Amino acid sequence: MTGSDTTIDPVTLWIVIIGLGLGSFLLRFVFIGLVGSRAMPAWLLRHLRYTAVAMLPALVTPLVIWPAATDGELDLPRLASAMVALVLGLITKNVLISITGGAVTLYALLYLLA
Repeated sequence: MTGSDTTIDPVTLWIVIIGLGLGSFLLRFVFIGLVGSRAMPAWLLRHLRYTAVAMLPALVTPLVIWPAATDGELDLPRLASAMVALVLGLITKNVLISITGGAVTLYALLYLLA
């Protein structure tokens, strides 16, 4: 290997692994162990209903705005496919149609503009 030594001290590695494991356990325990047997207020349940819906845009947006394939520069195929997926989702209210339409648009534009 050339360059500087990038090995991690085993003690530091295990501290990080154990810390992440404890943090993950505690986050789950709060909701399952402490709150799991109690009824949640209606306002909280109303907000939690949108968590799953927010996950897909949260995962896709960075790939549209800062795509690794173009070294972080916006490009027409990704932006157009995101817009097509958004419009199809608003019109049809169907996630699979929205994803499929966006994917078809992305690959068609990548093929046509390459």
